[in-house]
Amino acid sequence: MPKVLISDKMDPRAAAIFRERGVEVDEITGKTPDELKAIIGQYDGLAIRSSTKVTKDILDHATNLKVIGRAGIGVDNVDIPAASSKGVIVMNTPFGNSITTAEHAIALMFALARQLPEANAQTQQGLWPKNGFMGVEVTGKTLGLIGAGNIGSIVASRALGLKMKVVAFDPFLTPERAVEMGVEKADLDTLLAKADFITLHTPLTDQTRNILSKENLAKTKKGVRIINCARGGLIDEAALKEALDSGHVAGAALDVFVTEPAKESPLFGTPNFICTPHLGASTDEAQVNVALQVAEQLSDYLLDGGITNALNVPSLSAEEAPKLKPYMALAEELGSLVGQLEGDRIQSVSVEVEGHAAELNQKPITAAVLAGLMRVYSDTVNMVNAPFLAKERGLDVREVRHDREGDYQTLVRVTVKTEGGDKSVAGTLFGNAQARLVELFGIKVEADLAGHMLYIVNQDAPGFIGRLGSTLGEANVNIGTFHLGRRNQGGEAVLLLSVDGVVNETVLNDICKLAGVKTVKLLRFA
Repeated sequence: MPKVLISDKMDPRAAAIFRERGVEVDEITGKTPDELKAIIGQYDGLAIRSSTKVTKDILDHATNLKVIGRAGIGVDNVDIPAASSKGVIVMNTPFGNSITTAEHAIALMFALARQLPEANAQTQQGLWPKNGFMGVEVTGKTLGLIGAGNIGSIVASRALGLKMKVVAFDPFLTPERAVEMGVEKADLDTLLAKADFITLHTPLTDQTRNILSKENLAKTKKGVRIINCARGGLIDEAALKEALDSGHVAGAALDVFVTEPAKESPLFGTPNFICTPHLGASTDEAQVNVALQVAEQLSDYLLDGGITNALNVPSLSAEEAPKLKPYMALAEELGSLVGQLEGDRIQSVSVEVEGHAAELNQKPITAAVLAGLMRVYSDTVNMVNAPFLAKERGLDVREVRHDREGDYQTLVRVTVKTEGGDKSVAGTLFGNAQARLVELFGIKVEADLAGHMLYIVNQDAPGFIGRLGSTLGEANVNIGTFHLGRRNQGGEAVLLLSVDGVVNETVLNDICKLAGVKTVKLLRFA
């Protein structure tokens, strides 16, 4: 039974879902990093919110960890590169609090437009400042949307319902999607010049850090109002303070800050500035939704292999996983075969699928090929860290999908580029379940890849198989299966033999001495 740790406070229904699905779960919250390191090695899964910091040091102690689930969107508290190198999947729940965060942005926009916090404070002081606050309507105004993903698109729909015009900047927004959303797609400078209100809904990356810099704030329309419920660091806070003081920016509302908890900020006390303590996801509905989603996602992976909302590996639904499992097993065996035979000579990898395999999600098949190929370098490699290991080694990876019909109902081909030219292996499934090698470096051969195997390239000649059998028999090496292929009569032949146990160097040297032998290699498959 898989075991999961819930290390942050979460709706109790999350733990109930784990238990109902057959996953053992412990709810242990508030642990220090050292306390967490002491227990994390017991668990296959870790469910967190924002309090737990999953650092490389924690991951080094997580010897059994397979998956981390963040109940929420942001994963700033998880070292994703370190998790990937350890082969740990990182998931989030990007849709559970989308509506809540979008509504908070709209609420802050109204608060800015009508100066609600200041009006409330003075009214409660008995001042009755009826003539002191002159707001603006949002109807007919232009909302500049920086980031048009899930949350941004919800904000856009709400703004359109308020009869606003929406201009969106997002490098990933297609013209077709912009039309579907009812927004104007624009570059950043155009948005800054047009917008009466600007709201940010983009992750914090090297490209988006300080996207509202001092320079870009100067490009905005005078009197603009700015809202940020996404990530601290998207706005230069010192520059925003200057723009508010000068009156160029009429108001700003932030739910997020560069440093959190924000105990101090240059913006605190600035007129026309509103702030909330990262409340974007703080509704009862959102807290329940993300807790339930993270429990379902972790259970799906640990029990069925389903991967949903993963940040460092291709997604694979619980429905897809059983269908893809035999194809992934075949792909991993092919990758392992070519990795053991070509090793450091490999410069690039191409994964081709045709027939039934071409109708499936190819990303997990490619990841399985890389997992097999990279296993020659590390015994802890898996589908998560294999693509990163391949990238570190400078391997270019291509995917090719063929609609054509071939000799087999389904086929997976792995071709590697080496200094000696392209080398290709191909395999199929018998009965939609049993993996079988059908081609090895241009030679037709049918073989099961399992256990200890001998790979032998020799000159096809009468008597060779007998001499090989005698050599192995004299060394007390038993042959399990025997697979033979050749380019043509009297030409180059390939033998794949499964043997009962490891063949030592002495026996390998004796085989090398046999007449006509060109290559001998011991292979190992799971």
